Amino acid sequence: MRVVNIGPDPSLAYRPDLELKDGKGKSEYRNFESGDLIERVYNTYRLMHTNQTLAFVKQKHAEWASCSRTSMTVMESIEALDQLVDESDPDVDFPNSFHAFQTAEGIRKEHPDKDWFQLVGLIHDIGKIMALWGEPQWAVVGDTFPVGCRFQNSIVFRDSTFTDNPDEKNPSYNTECGIYKPRCGLNNVLMSWGHDEYLYRVMKFNKCTIPEEGLYMIRFHSFYPWHCCGDYMHLCNDTDLRMLPWVKEFNKFDLYTKSSELPDVDKLKPYYQSLIDKYCPGKLHW
Repeated sequence: MRVVNIGPDPSLAYRPDLELKDGKGKSEYRNFESGDLIERVYNTYRLMHTNQTLAFVKQKHAEWASCSRTSMTVMESIEALDQLVDESDPDVDFPNSFHAFQTAEGIRKEHPDKDWFQLVGLIHDIGKIMALWGEPQWAVVGDTFPVGCRFQNSIVFRDSTFTDNPDEKNPSYNTECGIYKPRCGLNNVLMSWGHDEYLYRVMKFNKCTIPEEGLYMIRFHSFYPWHCCGDYMHLCNDTDLRMLPWVKEFNKFDLYTKSSELPDVDKLKPYYQSLIDKYCPGKLHW
C-alpha cells in the first residue's frame, strides 16, 4: 500500500501517563473473556453477528436515513439515554447518559481549545436512542465491521458467532474486498448497522456544523477492527488515513474515562448546552 503523509498525529497530545479511572489499567478495559457481564455481552454479539448481513444493513439504511421518526433537541436525546444500559459493554453497567458526560469532560480537560471535540464526546452515543424506539440492542450497540466482504479475525468473538450468518457462506462476500474495490474509501463501505452510522446520518441530514474530524469520530468510533487492530486498511483512501489519528485520539477518551464515579450532570449541562447551540441548535430531525 502506498504510504501517505497524514500530518501530525493528534493522539500524541494525549498524556502517556494518563491516570485511568477506578485504578484500572488499560488491559482491564474491553475484557471480552471474563467478568460479571460477559454472558450478556456475548449473547448481544452472537445475535449481532448472526443477523447483521449486507441485506439487513441496506434495509436499515432505507428505514432510518430519512430522519422522519421524530424531532427533538440534542440534550433531550442525551437525557433519554438515562433509560439505556449498553448490553454490549463489558466495562460498565450504568446508564449511557453518564458515559456521555465522562467522555466529554475527559476531552475538555486535555483539549480545552477544541469545543467541537468536546461536543463529539458528549453526543457520540446518542444514536443509541434507536434502542428506545424498538430496535434490538444488537442492531444499535457494540463494535462495528464492514458487511459485503470477509469478516476479519479482529472482530470480537469472531470464531464462534458468525456460524449462522448467511453472508459467511456467500463466496461473493468472502474475499478480502468482497463487493468493494481496493482503496475505495470507507465512505463507500457499508458497515454493520448501529448507532455510529445512524448519528452520522442525523448530523448530515440536519446540516450540523461539526468539522469533518468530528464526523469521522462519530461514524467510526466503534470500528475497533480498524482503529485499534489495523484491519481493513486495504479499503481505506487517503482521507481515511488522514482521519484515523483523530479517531484513535477520540477512542482514548471514549474508553478510558469510563468509571463508576459519576459526574454531576446538572452542573455540566449549561456549558454543553452552549456547544450544542453552536453546532447542533434547536430541534433535530431523527
